[in-house]
Amino acid sequence: MSPDFVCPDETCRFCPRLVSFLEKNRKLYPDFFNAPVPSLGNLNAELLIVGLAPGLKGANRTGRPFTGDFAGDLLYGRLHDFGFSEGIYQACPDDGVRLLNARLTNAVRCVPPENKPTGDEVRCCGRYLAQEIKAMPNLKVILVLGGLAHNAVLSVLGQKKTAFKFAHNALHRLDWNGREIRLLDTYHTSRYNVNTGKLTPEMFTDVFKTLSKALKA
Repeated sequence: MSPDFVCPDETCRFCPRLVSFLEKNRKLYPDFFNAPVPSLGNLNAELLIVGLAPGLKGANRTGRPFTGDFAGDLLYGRLHDFGFSEGIYQACPDDGVRLLNARLTNAVRCVPPENKPTGDEVRCCGRYLAQEIKAMPNLKVILVLGGLAHNAVLSVLGQKKTAFKFAHNALHRLDWNGREIRLLDTYHTSRYNVNTGKLTPEMFTDVFKTLSKALKA
């Protein structure tokens, strides 16, 4: 099964504000990817990592999730350290990095203005996230980067948000369609969070330790 069906293509017009922003950036940055960013990794993976949305000069530029801006440095580093990737991350889509038993995506596939998608945009793009999760037969753990991704996953899985409050390094057990899926929270790996100490490298390492144990459980 091709992974392409779980991501919109350039003809998608569901979110007028995002379409307009992409068209603007195609003129400003003609060498950028400037399109809905496809996921990275195999649909047979046991781990799905869900971020917020492509960064303007990160994934929107390179066409690969969390590639090309600060947010990807810590993430790809830990993926390598814990055996979820091979190859050396060099912040470009042709660096040869390959995910192992992991898949990386975003709650919203198009870059939003000021990195802030609206609630309607998150709900609209949720159709693709829902398809993606359904298409992963071996999925055991979903790692969400930030509260927005946390809520987006709960929504597409039909879970009550009040029953699973976001908290850093919190592991939630979800019952979805007769399957048990673990939802693991972490603060986003943004430059702001790291520079202010809200998320330290040590804290993120602890998240991956929790993740590794959850996959083995």
